[in-house]
Amino acid sequence: MSLTLDLSRTSAAVPTAPVNLSGLTRAELRQALIDAGVCPPEKAKMRASQVWSWIHHYGVVDFAAMTNVARDMQAKLAEAFTLARPEIVERQVSKDGTRKWLIRTAPGIEIETVYIPDVGRAGALCVSSQVGCTLNCTFCHTGTQKLVRNLTAAEIVAQVQVARDDLGEWPSPKEDRRLSNIVFMGMGEPLYNLDHVSNAIDIISDNEGIALSRRRITVSTSGVVPQLNALGTRTQAMLAISLHATNDALRDVLVPLNKKYNLEQLMAGIRAYPGISNARRVTFEYVMLKGVNDSPEEARALLKLIEGIPAKVNLIPFNPWPGTDYECSDWKTIERFAAILNKAGYASPIRTPRGRDILAACGQLKSESEKVRASVRRAEQAAAAGTVEAA
Repeated sequence: MSLTLDLSRTSAAVPTAPVNLSGLTRAELRQALIDAGVCPPEKAKMRASQVWSWIHHYGVVDFAAMTNVARDMQAKLAEAFTLARPEIVERQVSKDGTRKWLIRTAPGIEIETVYIPDVGRAGALCVSSQVGCTLNCTFCHTGTQKLVRNLTAAEIVAQVQVARDDLGEWPSPKEDRRLSNIVFMGMGEPLYNLDHVSNAIDIISDNEGIALSRRRITVSTSGVVPQLNALGTRTQAMLAISLHATNDALRDVLVPLNKKYNLEQLMAGIRAYPGISNARRVTFEYVMLKGVNDSPEEARALLKLIEGIPAKVNLIPFNPWPGTDYECSDWKTIERFAAILNKAGYASPIRTPRGRDILAACGQLKSESEKVRASVRRAEQAAAAGTVEAA
């Protein structure tokens, strides 16, 4: 049984919103059509395939656009379901080409999604799995926002749809994709929402829809060890570990989850990850913090920790944020760290900070934009109050 944290609340007095078909797996879609009386059971598989193609291959948002679906069935679909995209509250484009969308999926539910060009085969989309986070990693600005709830599969898939809308990627291209990779590295801990993350990956990777290879989908975790096997078995996704330290004493501070699942447990879980091989390497993410974890001794300790694991190490220059006590390591220090790993045979690219000017870099998502909007609202409220007084 998966470890799913469900904090959503519903009220019997509130009308139920139409189900968005974008978040249903193939099996769920077939059953939904039957339950809603859209088609009889004997025709559900065929009808579901038609609808699936229109949603996930062509990207339509209107049932009337499904030209090979009879009009009476279109009407039944429109009555029972929706294909609506979430509201885009804000869209920003960085000087380096990075794009960030602030997406509102429901009242009070806002998430940020970032597209980074020239990453992976062509470009990577960083998606969120939760609104907020419970892990409180001390170097991460995103982690300062309290958890609101898990995202549904529909809300996860919607992030991909919004990006593909903006990039003009419908129908799904076979070649020359601009969005070639998905990384679950946005807000939240994906393994605390494994059911919805797994369903979203099934939808995103389906060959008759968006059709992104599972080998181009990476799930990053801070180390929810009991869920590692389930993640690999259910999704066949590539694994990334938010590591950042080579000993328990330091990792307890940087990544408090380590107090529950220490490095010995974590490394054992990684070594047992289904499908791990030289062709399916684990990515270790390691943020470079000046005077904290960036010494040559730490680099050598890292080599000892990951010895024998098919892996690469992404070195991430720390992205500063207001109020943090951490600083980014000097560039020469990062290069020296990388050289030690490279010499031992581990690829250790230094991640170029992208989208800093629009607060889209690693660890900067959501919380700062939330503060900005709050300040704007206060200014608007003050102005409105002044207008009332003047009147």
